[in-house]
Amino acid sequence: MVKASIKLGHPTFVFARPLTPQSTLNKINLHKEFQSSGVTIIQGELKEHEKIVAILRQVDIVISVLPFPQVPDQIHIIEAIKVASNIKDGELPNKMVEVARTKRRGCGSSEFACKISCKLREYYKEYPQKRFLPSEFGVEEDRLSFLPPFEACLEKKRKIRRAVEASGIPYTYVSANCFGAYFLNYLLRPHEQHEDVTIYGSGEAKAPFTYEEDIANYTIRVANDPRTCNKMVIYKMQKNILSQIELISLWEKKTGKYFKKVHVPEEELVKLTETLPFPDNVRASVLHSVFVKGDLVNYELGENDLEASSLYPDYKYTTVDQLLDVFLVDPPKPALATF
Repeated sequence: MVKASIKLGHPTFVFARPLTPQSTLNKINLHKEFQSSGVTIIQGELKEHEKIVAILRQVDIVISVLPFPQVPDQIHIIEAIKVASNIKDGELPNKMVEVARTKRRGCGSSEFACKISCKLREYYKEYPQKRFLPSEFGVEEDRLSFLPPFEACLEKKRKIRRAVEASGIPYTYVSANCFGAYFLNYLLRPHEQHEDVTIYGSGEAKAPFTYEEDIANYTIRVANDPRTCNKMVIYKMQKNILSQIELISLWEKKTGKYFKKVHVPEEELVKLTETLPFPDNVRASVLHSVFVKGDLVNYELGENDLEASSLYPDYKYTTVDQLLDVFLVDPPKPALATF
């Protein structure tokens, strides 16, 4: 997210936990990399209210990328934004009103969308949009329900959403759905020598995947876009909506290998959500929702919803097919979500 912000030309601040003698070399090097790119790093803790208020008075947009266990702690950010009082709704200047009222004349809808997108990019630089983006980036929790372990986690995110709305702070919620490299690593295990793959349920339910770099690049655009203020933006690119069966078939063609399919029935997965300890029961709940029930594609976009690739038709996102080509040569390191 930081790299995308710098790449798109935005002065960028990072509020990060302090470096200590116990900090890993990776964390130290990341700080150095950010600073060499012109990022202003402020070290501190979320409970340092006055320090956060002072930082917020220097910025227009706040993007929270806190890991899940710290989702409730975003209340400290909300309270600081309220005190700083500079991130609030304002009237759009005449230039933006003019852009917003531009009518399509003699050009196709795709061409028209590209022209508007270019005009908006010019506008962003001249008139920064005030905005708070809470740490979302997963499923759209307000219109879906899940098995209890996952539901309990998402209820914490819903509480932050309600606190943001009650505060009157302008916001954008981002639903990025399945992180592409994360889930491809989990499902295909390219770092291992193996002859089998696990399929959850029938393997026919579809899920939307988004490469992490695209999530970052879309999010920086979304955060600056007046069209997304007080809206939900969903990352659901048509070329990246695949079932497990389709994904495995594509991987087999690229690798020239045939994998034995081991199915985990739905009832077995449900049982695991009831018997596994935390946080493994949450992971089982996620697998059930995404890959057995297909929840992430089982709802229509509402009037306050926007889809990222439709907003920015000029941005060439990474398809799953292209990402698998990367996995063939240099697969990203596997990770495990923190619950």
